Amino acid sequence: MGRTVVVLGGGISGLATCYHLSRAPRPPKVVLLEASERVGGWIRSVRGPDGAVFELGPRGIRPAGPLGARTLQLVRDPQDRRARFLYVGGTLHPLPSGLRGLLRPCPPFSRALLWAGLRELTAPPSEAPDETVHSFTERRLGPEVAALAMDSLCRGVFAGDSRQLSVRSCFPSIYQAERTHRSVLLGLLLKAEQSPQLDSLLARQARAERWSQWSLRGGLDTLPQALDAYLSDRGVHILRGQPVSALSLQAGGRWKVALGDSSLDADHVVSALPAAELSPLLPAEAAPLAAVLATIRAVSVAVVNLQYRGAQLPVQGFGHLVPSSEDPGVLGIVYDSVAFPEQDGSPPGLRVTVMLGGSWMPSGGPAPSLELLQQQALKAASQQLGLTDPPSHCLVHLHRDCIPQYTLGHWQKLEAAAQFLATQKLPLSLAGASFQGVAVNECIESGRLAAARALGGPPEP
Repeated sequence: MGRTVVVLGGGISGLATCYHLSRAPRPPKVVLLEASERVGGWIRSVRGPDGAVFELGPRGIRPAGPLGARTLQLVRDPQDRRARFLYVGGTLHPLPSGLRGLLRPCPPFSRALLWAGLRELTAPPSEAPDETVHSFTERRLGPEVAALAMDSLCRGVFAGDSRQLSVRSCFPSIYQAERTHRSVLLGLLLKAEQSPQLDSLLARQARAERWSQWSLRGGLDTLPQALDAYLSDRGVHILRGQPVSALSLQAGGRWKVALGDSSLDADHVVSALPAAELSPLLPAEAAPLAAVLATIRAVSVAVVNLQYRGAQLPVQGFGHLVPSSEDPGVLGIVYDSVAFPEQDGSPPGLRVTVMLGGSWMPSGGPAPSLELLQQQALKAASQQLGLTDPPSHCLVHLHRDCIPQYTLGHWQKLEAAAQFLATQKLPLSLAGASFQGVAVNECIESGRLAAARALGGPPEP
């Protein structure tokens, strides 16, 4: 009888795990368990009455680097992207780029970024094993870059506070660049020159046309739905509406996966659940691992999709981020119609998405009402983009505990979890956004690596 691998969670990490398991030379029996009635996790696209696409979760994927190239191997039909902005002092400012942005002061920055670069090249490296993103950036690039640029970036990527997030875990490339080359700028330049590039038709096109983001015509939800169909054709058993109630170890080292009134036996379990959700499912033998996983918390984000008829944006770009000093509750606004005009519907209307909350949303007590979130989003769109007329369409969704926070010392939690799994020889692999990256590319890569561990060999190239 062949081996059975059970994958917990049908988000993009779990789907990617199943994809790579099914492509093994001698694939095991693969069962995917998803608690809800749909796969895709936080990736979800809905259509408006005019055919416009509204993304309730991630709306674009970066093509850059090896991970971006791997994701492009799964998809087709990408599009081009454009500039980013910061909203500071009641004004939209384009992020500096090119020689002008390097040599001249570009608001909201009071000095040319050349000075920050010179400071970075001469700043001594730190000996500390970890550091907050804010402290690291302030030390190497100055307080202004830390307070405006990196504060906003952490809010845009993690919906988190740069004064709490770990630079080692959130931005490992810049942490390693300082460690290896004593300079972030030199380290990143040398790494870019030395990194091998995965080659494919789409990867070459992305490099040639300098994409910064891509999506699919029907929305990003097209990707998990296509993987769903592909996995079904490959013999993967996808069980929807099947929340796991407990995991227990049997004699011989196999798992029993409890599903309420029924159960499954597995030789190996891959969990693509959030760390805090997996923690209470683990047996007593894995109490030390459960304790570590319980400390990896996540924040909630409200996504408000707005559509306007006959309106125009004051700038053209991908969107803007809002530093916490400007408006803590508003993380930023994405200009969906500029990034992906093919999704505007007919007749086309202007689409934007306001992101709210994150670390600044109260974690205790009742959640804010959808009406209050809508009011906050409309106020932000009016004040920051001049969109004062009522929207023709509005969607409000609150995603509870959707973005894990890699706070100071997160790397130690990962090391403790890995050491426990290795020492106890538990047939359990971990995947998903709770561990080493919250972006879609990193979640897909975590599934590839988890599949390799489940198969007992190195990951496929």
